[in-house]
Amino acid sequence: MKTLTYTREDGTVATWRDRKRLLWILALIPSSATFIAVGLVAATGWNAFWWAGPMIAFGLLPLLDVLACEDGKNPPDEVIDALENDRFYRYTTYAYIPLQYSSFFLACYIWSAWDLSVLSNIGLAITVGVTAGIGINTAHELGHKKENLERRLSRLVLAQSAYGHFYIEHNRGHHVRVATPEDPASSRIGESFYRFWPRSVAGGVRSAWQIESKRLQRVGSPVWGPKNDVLTAWLMTVALFGASLAIFGLSIWPYLLIQAVFGFSLLEAVNYLEHYGLLRRRTPRGRYERCRPSHSWNSNHICTNVFLYHLQRHSDHHANPTRRYQTLRTMDEAPQLPAGYSTMILLAVVPPLWHRLMDPKVARHYAGDMRLANIQPGKRAKVLAAYGITDDAPAEEAYGERAE
Repeated sequence: MKTLTYTREDGTVATWRDRKRLLWILALIPSSATFIAVGLVAATGWNAFWWAGPMIAFGLLPLLDVLACEDGKNPPDEVIDALENDRFYRYTTYAYIPLQYSSFFLACYIWSAWDLSVLSNIGLAITVGVTAGIGINTAHELGHKKENLERRLSRLVLAQSAYGHFYIEHNRGHHVRVATPEDPASSRIGESFYRFWPRSVAGGVRSAWQIESKRLQRVGSPVWGPKNDVLTAWLMTVALFGASLAIFGLSIWPYLLIQAVFGFSLLEAVNYLEHYGLLRRRTPRGRYERCRPSHSWNSNHICTNVFLYHLQRHSDHHANPTRRYQTLRTMDEAPQLPAGYSTMILLAVVPPLWHRLMDPKVARHYAGDMRLANIQPGKRAKVLAAYGITDDAPAEEAYGERAE
């Protein structure tokens, strides 16, 4: 536990302790999921533990969130710079990468050399997919930083899940269009996860390609060339999978595909949670208002926050994208999820439960005026009628005037 000394505005000297400092090491557990699975199977003889990844992510973690207290404390402003410059925190994210790829290649070896049942192999693929999916969150943390090393490491992490375009789309697409109908990664009232998934996956690929194509055209470079960051990111996946197939044999290809799809599906499940039903208003000039804390769902459940590098303090992340995870703050204006992300993902995959819980929360967030929410096209009249609204006023009338 590190103690920082600072001077308050009134001139008095105070100290602040980061009580979570060593807890961040626990974020490396998902990167070691294959090793954990092998160890548990060896210790017990139970093949069920090839599914250790989802057991940890969707069994143990929700339980720990219930048992542990919530953490709504923020570091004082005076210690932010010192925390940002403490390299312990960034080394913790760096450590994810060698563990991630050690787990990946160990799994490739097991698929090729061990005589496991198809069910056990699929379980191991899902376990590796948990490593890949949570790895996308590590890539998210690294990809927002200004240092070239961290940005390169971000793209390396994304290669396993075949989602290298996320580096482009998230930073230059999602952060611009968040909580608007134009953003493929912002989910809508009346939209199930299963309808959101293909829209977000396809929309993310399309958005990344368009963003990168426009950038290259502006600088006079060919779109189909080595300067295209989307193409080079995808080539990293081709190289990784090609090398894996060459070394371990073609028999592992179904499991490479399973782990990649499950990995990026975890990302899309998180996308589904983060801005569900939330909408930025248009100003009288037709532009969207600035993204505010009220446009992201947040959670202070400490265990999931530790495992996901404070991703659940999402409002502050959108306000300060380059801010490092250890300094992200919880904000009073931000709407709060009733549980951590791991629990909410379980609800999201059961649409009736999700809508029963979250739709009323969106309605309360907008004081019952669902005209202010982001609603799935084609379901607007039905959603408004469910809340007793028959006057679907134009946006300018419903929203009123707001300063830019």
